[in-house]
Amino acid sequence: MRTSQLYLSTLKEAPAEAELISHKLMLRAGIIKRLGSGLYTWMPLGLRILRKVENIVREEMNRSGAQELLMPAVQPAELWQETGRWEVFGPQMLKIKDRHERDFCFGPTHEEVITDIARTELRSYKQLPMNFYQIQTKFRDEIRPRFGVMRAREFMMKDAYSFHANFESLEATYAVMHQTYSAIFSRLGLKFRAVAADTGAIGGSGSHEFHVLADAGEDLLAYCPDSDYAANVELAEALAPDHLRARALEEMHEVATPGKIACEDVAEFLGLPLDKTVKAIAVVNDANVFHLLLLRGDHNLNEVKTNKVEGLATFRFATEAEVEAALGCRPGYIGPVGIPETVRVVADRTVFAMSDFVCGANKPGYHLKGVNFLRDLPDPAVVADIRNVVAGDPSPDGKGKLELCRGIEVGHIFQLRTKYSESMNCLFTDQDGQQKVMEMGCYGIGVSRVVAAAIEQGHDDKGIKFPSALAPFTVCIVPMGYHRSETVRAAADALYLKLVAAGVDVLLDDRNERPGSMFADMELIGIPHRLTIGDKGLAEGMIEYVARSGGDMEKIALDTAVDCVRGKLAA
Repeated sequence: MRTSQLYLSTLKEAPAEAELISHKLMLRAGIIKRLGSGLYTWMPLGLRILRKVENIVREEMNRSGAQELLMPAVQPAELWQETGRWEVFGPQMLKIKDRHERDFCFGPTHEEVITDIARTELRSYKQLPMNFYQIQTKFRDEIRPRFGVMRAREFMMKDAYSFHANFESLEATYAVMHQTYSAIFSRLGLKFRAVAADTGAIGGSGSHEFHVLADAGEDLLAYCPDSDYAANVELAEALAPDHLRARALEEMHEVATPGKIACEDVAEFLGLPLDKTVKAIAVVNDANVFHLLLLRGDHNLNEVKTNKVEGLATFRFATEAEVEAALGCRPGYIGPVGIPETVRVVADRTVFAMSDFVCGANKPGYHLKGVNFLRDLPDPAVVADIRNVVAGDPSPDGKGKLELCRGIEVGHIFQLRTKYSESMNCLFTDQDGQQKVMEMGCYGIGVSRVVAAAIEQGHDDKGIKFPSALAPFTVCIVPMGYHRSETVRAAADALYLKLVAAGVDVLLDDRNERPGSMFADMELIGIPHRLTIGDKGLAEGMIEYVARSGGDMEKIALDTAVDCVRGKLAA
């Protein structure tokens, strides 16, 4: 394509509302235009990128044996009421009524719709397994849409759903989808990690997230560089210390700590390491039972893990009034010593192995030093993994130490099991003529989110650095003096036609602009390979090549330029 035929609208500065780098650069490059809160138009340049993602996703999904269909975006309330999610899904669901006052929603996801298809179309074990997928627009009414298409209300998604006669079949397809997703993100040229994850509101028994590694990622990931272990921090297991609790060396005694509430301040005030302190977090479960959660001072509570502790499947943090009523002390100085028996204590594994530690004295302005279990307080009612892992923790697979990095979730696969098929009576007839509930899997990719994630991973102060598979064009030709020099124009046109004939996705910048402006635009929109043609070089039969990813400018012979470009693209 020629720039004279392309709607190219670039900006020197991003609008004030843009926060993330990807949001700023997508607006500046003219990839998207804002219509309203969380709503964006994909401009011609952006749509080229989006379609490239779609095509790779589609090719790999087809290769896996999945079959594409397209379900309605608007869904009847009755299906969601069958699974109980009409109310549970909450205000994220955009609910609408038709002219007959019947309830519908603009689909945030399609588990109910696809299960309805399966229960009417798949009757026998002979039709299973079956994996359907679609690439379609979704709508979720985010309370605070932000970061451009990273967290938009309307977005493009690939969602797939598989149906099985037994769990073994589901596990097999799940493994295929894991491989398929790895192939997709590898072909897109992204640095990514697949991590074990919590199933969350979708439900099911097994789950993996696929994250593009980027500093702007909202998710913190734990991985072992010496093995394949990787997990979202919300799920990564913090192993129990490999040592037994040391014997007590100190007598418990009270120390004044005026105004020192945070463990960090207490440790500094007392001249102790932070890992000698214990923080107490007061929570209340749905039965109004008061709990005290104990964590080492340098550790943070993991709410997802805490939800898995018996009796804490749903909990909230206690109010100040509830804390004072239960412990006779305001928050900041509370601790586990001398508390009523009605208070249930849940200690992290690390705390259970501690001795001679510091904790709140349940007395304003005071803490206790030299505290030990069994001597000064009973062992906790429950010992569990309720903290986030930290860098240097042993890897749960026993093969090294954990490191942390940030990631942007772009894909998620679930073993749904029978969560939806059971509630919607999705049955099949097995080999013995018996009716059984189908097993299900669910597999999603945020197609539009992939574009933003790729930009977060690849950019510099000049603009976007797209991988070749994602770039709107793979190669650009920038002629110096295209409108002034017959020689330059003829060489540029001839090279452009040769590259097109060779199947290269090429953009010829035939605008009557200053060279600096053309270079700036090509760098901003992220084209990976640039060829520059000028009178001076042509006099020697040469043109210039520069890679957007970096490196020095190379002079290459004009008559070998096509082969040279092919070589660069194949590298």
